[in-house]
Amino acid sequence: MDTKTKKGLNTPERPVFVIGHKNPDTDSVCAAICYAALKQELTGKAHVAARCGHLNEETHYVLDKFGVQPPILIKDVRAQVRDMEMRSVFADSSDISLKKAGEIMHDAEVITLCIAEKGKLSGLITSDDIVKAYMDAYDDKVLSRAKTPYKNIVETLDGEMIVGDISDTMETGKVIIAAGTPDTLEHFVEPGDFVIVGNLTDAQLKAIELKAGCLATCFNISVDQEVIEKAEASGCHIISTPHNMFTVARLINQSLPVRSIMKSKDLITFRSDEYIEEIEPVIKSQRHRYFPVLDKRNNFMGMISRRNFLGVKKKQLILVDHNEKSQAVQGMEDAEILEIIDHHRLGTVTTLSPVFFRNQPLGSTSTIIWQMYKEKGVEISKSIAGLLLSAILSDTLMFKSPTSTEIDRMAGDELSKIAGVDAEKFAREMFRAGSNLEKKTAEEIITQDFKRFSIGDKSIGIGQINAMDREELRAIREKVLPVLDKKRDSYGLSMIFLLLTDIIGEGSEVLFTGDGAAPVIENAFSCHINDDGQSGMLPGIVSRKKQFLPAVVEVMQA
Repeated sequence: MDTKTKKGLNTPERPVFVIGHKNPDTDSVCAAICYAALKQELTGKAHVAARCGHLNEETHYVLDKFGVQPPILIKDVRAQVRDMEMRSVFADSSDISLKKAGEIMHDAEVITLCIAEKGKLSGLITSDDIVKAYMDAYDDKVLSRAKTPYKNIVETLDGEMIVGDISDTMETGKVIIAAGTPDTLEHFVEPGDFVIVGNLTDAQLKAIELKAGCLATCFNISVDQEVIEKAEASGCHIISTPHNMFTVARLINQSLPVRSIMKSKDLITFRSDEYIEEIEPVIKSQRHRYFPVLDKRNNFMGMISRRNFLGVKKKQLILVDHNEKSQAVQGMEDAEILEIIDHHRLGTVTTLSPVFFRNQPLGSTSTIIWQMYKEKGVEISKSIAGLLLSAILSDTLMFKSPTSTEIDRMAGDELSKIAGVDAEKFAREMFRAGSNLEKKTAEEIITQDFKRFSIGDKSIGIGQINAMDREELRAIREKVLPVLDKKRDSYGLSMIFLLLTDIIGEGSEVLFTGDGAAPVIENAFSCHINDDGQSGMLPGIVSRKKQFLPAVVEVMQA
């Protein structure tokens, strides 16, 4: 088996994640997919669409309709072990010699070598382990006890196997130097011994007669044919080496396989998906300098060291359809934000350095992305057109929302032609799919399209459910109203508002909970509170962003 080694730094390509807000809606998801595709086309750098929450029924319908895979789920963007530079220094066989292991470490300038056989970590050795093995070399049977491959011995002695199979191993015997006369060998040589015999033919023949397992001849002096024939007949190996007897004796123990001394139990390893801030205390508490890294299938990936903490690369993000910290993926403040593409009010996201920020008062983030495709002259495919159209129809409620603009309508007309769908018919199908919530729990319905906002010292949550008729909304109302208080407590919010929006009737019923929620609704919309004390009708209110939130913020700030 040829031993393979890999040396150097393992620095995989770091993608840019294009990600929407928590509890992602159709605009958030489709904007991430379409903008990631545009950025990759323009830059050639890997841009990966991501989400930080589960997809709702409407978005599932849209992705299935146009044959597009969902974005990957990322719940936390703090730096992970996989974001560190790793030393990719390993050997793929535990049979390699200590000498070979030492050469690998010397060349790579490391003091630890991992052994990864068939991709799995078998163990590791350090330069200290090798030094200790040399210093404790008193056992003359150590090679046979370790089942040392003859291949190792030949390589270590810079030699050549003249007689015997190089793939054999030394199974029995000790290492002995035949320094005396042939007659004296009878007192020392035993069957299976490795005998360093120099170039004396009589001594070589005597060692073979005594059933030696292998002879090492020195100075590359040719071996007599008689010796070769007797060795072949008795099964004795012969190795020719250019070195003298002293050097051979000094080098021989370096042929030991690393498995004989490597550590294979209780190894301190880290998974590539572990967060750096969580493993740092462990590393600081250990004396080791290098630590193996495994992937989720326990495959060996490389090694990290304390020094690698200094150059940790933050994850790179592009935020779409939001710019508030409360709506962003967990760990966002520890990532590097490159761009923000949004159509909402300015929020609380802050960055360490300037970023590309595009915010337009349009009905959908996907309308902005449609504009960017056209500005850059990038052709819009049928599937991309379908996703952009779906997001625009969803966020503008088929252009019935007051957030809808002429630009949104222009985008919708063009995209529906590219996607090959009737926009109004498709929108009705999409909304029906989104309002089919029979199998959802009340908690799942509330948080399906849910956003948090900070207003002064209060934190509120606003959810919205869209449906095509009031019968669907009545069933949803009866299901969610009893659990609103519980959900507010579990989220640690001051108030929760849930809009049940009738798309065709162009109005909403608001359900609410929390101290002061009822006066907020009364004052913001001159609304009559129903007898249950937790709901009220809001004719003409269909937009959370443009109609509901601004009115609530104004009242609460006042």
